[in-house]
Amino acid sequence: MFSLKGRKALVTGSSRGIGKAIAFALARAGAHVVLHGSKPSEALVNTLASAKSEGLSVSMVTASISSSDEINTMKKQLEQQGDADIDILVLNASTQCYMKVHEFDAAVFEDMFKTNLASSFQMINLFAPYMKEKGWGRIISIGSVNQDRPAGRLSVYAATKAAQKNLMKTCAVDFAPYGVTVNTITPGVIHTDRNAATLKNEEFTKQLLEKIPSGRLGSAEDCAGAAVFLASDEASYVVGADIVVAGGFQL
Repeated sequence: MFSLKGRKALVTGSSRGIGKAIAFALARAGAHVVLHGSKPSEALVNTLASAKSEGLSVSMVTASISSSDEINTMKKQLEQQGDADIDILVLNASTQCYMKVHEFDAAVFEDMFKTNLASSFQMINLFAPYMKEKGWGRIISIGSVNQDRPAGRLSVYAATKAAQKNLMKTCAVDFAPYGVTVNTITPGVIHTDRNAATLKNEEFTKQLLEKIPSGRLGSAEDCAGAAVFLASDEASYVVGADIVVAGGFQL
């Protein structure tokens, strides 16, 4: 069960954190995985090298997903390297700012919506046609508990994730007749480098832990198993789901 042999996956934002954990899990399940970073970086190169040293089938591509032009260029790059036939699209990359609504300016607000929402819309439209034609595909978005219970300092981030979740629901209905499933994984408080600075505040972390029934912070690997399941044949009847990986923080 849960073999992904013969499948090809693109995981956005997979040089670190949740994206990296999901990319490795998909590759270990047998998929060829295209790693993605916003730009060439040591982290992306090291992730690629680490995966290859493990004997995993991987390649890489770079593009700033806040730019429509760069996403189109990425698609062309994938075609040139023989990786455009994507069966599994994991929409993981995002950006967040710890700001209240009144602290945002128009440029930061627009960039966040382009990165977190518009890019999902564009990439689905680029890669879903192949999946529909083939009669098999998986689209998995990585949401956030903030989409349902927004934190004051993550106001706009929460709004983008709520909008992305609703986009996934619409796509789930539209694509299901073609054998393409669309689902969301919703992480809670995950201890990644993105959150490291915030979680260094011991008092703040203690307050968070008191709200998490499991009594611990999540790890990136906690999200990986759900991704493998949703990407597999065994999840062919799972459509429009929101799998919350939060230790009960959402309750």
